[in-house]
Amino acid sequence: MTEEPRDVFRLSRDWLSVQEVVDSVSSPSCGAVSVFLGTTREDRVDGRKVIGLEYEAYEPMVQSQFSRLCADMRSRWPALMHVCIHHRLGWVKVGEASVVMAISSPHRHAGQQAVQYCISQLKASVPIWKKEVYDTQEASWKENPECDWSQSGAAQSPT
Repeated sequence: MTEEPRDVFRLSRDWLSVQEVVDSVSSPSCGAVSVFLGTTREDRVDGRKVIGLEYEAYEPMVQSQFSRLCADMRSRWPALMHVCIHHRLGWVKVGEASVVMAISSPHRHAGQQAVQYCISQLKASVPIWKKEVYDTQEASWKENPECDWSQSGAAQSPT
């Protein structure tokens, strides 16, 4: 019996489990599970320290954008088996995971390339926004430089 590829995207206000995401993409036909874990980092912005991020999403559109992203990745890397992304909403303090992503593939090369592409495209096309909150209790919405419309990304390439 041949296993069918599976794509899962979940938004959550709860702590994210890396193991749960990895387990959801594991497959006996795949020798590689490529993982990306994005955490909230302590940063200094204009003398203020970031103490956390606040995430919001346009939830009715998130799943359709994720499905498009998966179709795009599968056209680029046909060997991909399963894709799973869990993304936090609400308050995420420094050190906690904001996003966990795993992709399974028969060999590591396709999965590793797909993970790099996926996180860049997720930031560019899936309607999830973040607000930095500082130790001064001030806050600032942040653009992802990967977005085509971003002012901050006009002269940058995604990394």
